Amino acid sequence: MATRTDAPTRREQILKEAARLFAERGFHGVGVDEIGAAVGISGPGLYRHFAGKDAMLAELLVGISGQLLTGAKRRLAEVDGGTPEAVLDSLIEGHIDFAIDDRPLITLHDRELDRLRDSDRKLVRQLQRQYVELWVQVVREAYPALTEPTARSAVHSVFGLLNSTPHLGRPGSLPGRGVTAELLHRMARGAFGAAAGA
Repeated sequence: MATRTDAPTRREQILKEAARLFAERGFHGVGVDEIGAAVGISGPGLYRHFAGKDAMLAELLVGISGQLLTGAKRRLAEVDGGTPEAVLDSLIEGHIDFAIDDRPLITLHDRELDRLRDSDRKLVRQLQRQYVELWVQVVREAYPALTEPTARSAVHSVFGLLNSTPHLGRPGSLPGRGVTAELLHRMARGAFGAAAGA
């Protein structure tokens, strides 16, 4: 979501506002009329784009899991032949982009994942497992002393660190995007180094 440079489609506008509203007030605290008003269409007009709120939630949570995995694979291809450290840095940068630019989706995932249908929730979990395993492979190449279980624990810990951005305060209260991204990057690399005993 954060990497798009062209104008968002109406569906993307709806999803962005739905994510913001769901994160602020909870899934059940928001009606389709409010989502519609946020993008300048009637609540019933949303049904031309989505079957309902459940479909929006599913597209948001399945979508971001798929985008993270696709983005990570793209970054691996772009840095192909680079040092393991450069590859890891690229993965960290990609996740930081998500953590800073898509903060409502982190809140939404934490609060509302259990509201998805079983099939959608399983798909989210499957995509997330693939994303984690991709990271584990890269981390072990950058830090060969790490065992696979330790690398996996470190990856989950770093995700927890990076995904803490909704708790860092209001967007305007952060020290600036560049400074925040640099801080998160240093902390992520520090965590992996600490896990490896460096």
